Amino acid sequence: MAPEEGGGSKARQDSESIRAQLDRILASPEFLAPERGRRFLQYIVEETLEEHGEQLKAFAIAQAVFGRDASFDAQNDPVVRIEAGRIRRALERYYLVCGRNDPIQITIPKGGYAPHFSSNEDTSNLGAADTPNRTNEHRQPGHEHGQPRHERPISYRDLLLPIGIPALFGAIAVLALIRPLESYLSPPKTPPTPAASTSKSKTRIVVEPLVALGGSARGADFAKGLVDQLIAKLMKVDSLVVLAPGRSRMETTGMMFTLQGSTLVEGAILHLHVRLVDGADGAVIWANQYERELRDQTILDVEDELAAQVIVEISSSRKLSGAAPLP
Repeated sequence: MAPEEGGGSKARQDSESIRAQLDRILASPEFLAPERGRRFLQYIVEETLEEHGEQLKAFAIAQAVFGRDASFDAQNDPVVRIEAGRIRRALERYYLVCGRNDPIQITIPKGGYAPHFSSNEDTSNLGAADTPNRTNEHRQPGHEHGQPRHERPISYRDLLLPIGIPALFGAIAVLALIRPLESYLSPPKTPPTPAASTSKSKTRIVVEPLVALGGSARGADFAKGLVDQLIAKLMKVDSLVVLAPGRSRMETTGMMFTLQGSTLVEGAILHLHVRLVDGADGAVIWANQYERELRDQTILDVEDELAAQVIVEISSSRKLSGAAPLP
């Protein structure tokens, strides 16, 4: 019975650690998710900890989290799939920006809604478990406690070892004398010029939260989702450093740009205004507006398409493309 009690205690500790990690994520300002997305994450984590992970289907989540009735159809209403993709990206951004040292990592694997929990201690535990085995592998037979050691016959290696060690030290001494002479005979070499810091040479860009006009919850959710897409795509560009909002005043070296804009949802029409501002003098170096029909597309697809188009058009700006070319 003792092992069962210990296993139950370990399971309770793991559940408490996962719930503490969930609270840490929900309280972080770097976890960019709307209120319904936070309810979605909390629901699937609690259901998994209660061993109901196999029951996490779109129908059950839509009723428990989004208030859908029994007539819910996942094919015609992709709200669960869209929210899962958004929370998946928000978790990736959180662990990339500020959660990389957290003790537990919560992810949502693609193809399902049940979360996966992993601990940073797994690797260290595996290394500690391998240590006794490696020690036993190198232990020679006959050296165990209580067994007598048998003397082995003398080999050529035993005879050459006393001669080889002094010879090795003698060769090292000769090389120590030759190296100073070589420095006098050979011309002095010009030390290489230290390369400039890579991070300082990169262009910095701040993606500010988009202003959701009209006061609709759908417009606010779209604004947050589009910001996540823009940050995710810009971070894949090696020549750019993407800064969190509010950090631009701390950066004083290199070129600085700010991406701003606003969204407005009128019925099934989305209006988006975006502009790129030079942080040095506040000049607008690029601006554009977009309109999309939301009736025949999911919000997730529209966010991905607009983010890709904005980045492509930003690269046409001479000032930004001259400082850091974008793909």
